[in-house]
Amino acid sequence: MRSSSKRGIVDVVTLGCSKNLVDSEQLMRQFDALGYQVRHDAEKPDGEIVIVNTCGFIGDAKEESINTILQFADLRKQNKIGKLFVMGCLSERYLNELSLEIPEVDKFYGKFNYTDILKEIGQEYRADLRLERKLTTPNHYAYIKISEGCNRTCSYCAIPIITGRHRSRFIEDIENEVKGLVASGVKEFQLIAQDLSYYGQDRYKSLKLAELTERLSDIQGVEWLRLHYAYPTQFPYDILKVMRERDNVCNYLDIALQHVSDNMLGKMRRNITSAQTYELIDKIRQEVPDIHLRTTLLLGHPGETEEDVEELKNFVQKVRFERLGAFAFSNEEGTYAYKTYEDNIPDEVKQNRVNEIMSLQQTISAEINQTKIGKTLKVMIDRVEDEYFVGRTEYDSPEVDPEVLIPTSTEGVRQGEFFNARIFDATDFDLYGN
Repeated sequence: MRSSSKRGIVDVVTLGCSKNLVDSEQLMRQFDALGYQVRHDAEKPDGEIVIVNTCGFIGDAKEESINTILQFADLRKQNKIGKLFVMGCLSERYLNELSLEIPEVDKFYGKFNYTDILKEIGQEYRADLRLERKLTTPNHYAYIKISEGCNRTCSYCAIPIITGRHRSRFIEDIENEVKGLVASGVKEFQLIAQDLSYYGQDRYKSLKLAELTERLSDIQGVEWLRLHYAYPTQFPYDILKVMRERDNVCNYLDIALQHVSDNMLGKMRRNITSAQTYELIDKIRQEVPDIHLRTTLLLGHPGETEEDVEELKNFVQKVRFERLGAFAFSNEEGTYAYKTYEDNIPDEVKQNRVNEIMSLQQTISAEINQTKIGKTLKVMIDRVEDEYFVGRTEYDSPEVDPEVLIPTSTEGVRQGEFFNARIFDATDFDLYGN
């Protein structure tokens, strides 16, 4: 039976985080250079080649990845797509099991050998394109992955099992990648890693996040640099001076704290105390008074008591993070928590605790947004949606943070450009400007 897949088309489907997205973009550039038509997250993928880039971080993400693979395996069986390849974190972690259980997949690849897909179809990897990507984001912003892996030993986290130890990229490589993207029209860069704080320690024997950020901010055409996923222990305080003094380094920091009670910080193996956490936040806000902090909190880890939850609620109300997300503990096999603790907090209780934290944060976010009414803020326009131009300030990262809505009746506004917007209204999570 003849395949109904479309020849010359490669469909890439990316699940999970922005670090996965960078991997997809690098692979897509290789196929693009070979003359394929490359599509990303198409509405109905039906290419000659379909590649699913999976996430394996927590239970919900694993379930989504498996369901997506099964969906395409069924299409492969029906001859509605051509070759089916799977890559990424889930297949890195469960390569043998997946290969046995889903034989419809032509081949599984891990997190780091996915360029071997090219060999499988009789093509060669082009090393001269290693710093190039086919962007899936709007042309004006991009994610820059500065390292892989993680050396931390948090009790709940499977990332080190999947990605291995921390490996920093060379500063010069990152500079050259950014220069190439600037030449193609990119103005805004999100620096990402599993652990920004540790950047440089393995390769240069000292923390280099501040130096890297300075050097990138010196590149002409870089208008915004934003930092994601710092770790609180051994925090590189010299980055704060760079943030304060460089106009194109956004006053924004994503730093996952997870909890605040000493009981839970100990059980989670975070190597920091409650007092040190408060000191860290105070120091950051003293050094960069205008900073917006994003954090993530973990609820329902084994051993968490109602007293721990109350302490966390008080922390959230006292510190008043500008941006905050919370998620429930997922008992991941192979982790310290999986081997050491009993996962005896019911899922419903975990989710209720998450909801309580997010309810507090909704009130805080609304109050912080109200303080911005009457202010004029620099805004990058991402897209047009219904009757609004949708943009972001330096305090807002794509996909996860509040947006600024400007009526499309406003003259002269264009996607991918910066504009000054005067804020005239605010909701819990969005601003309205003109």
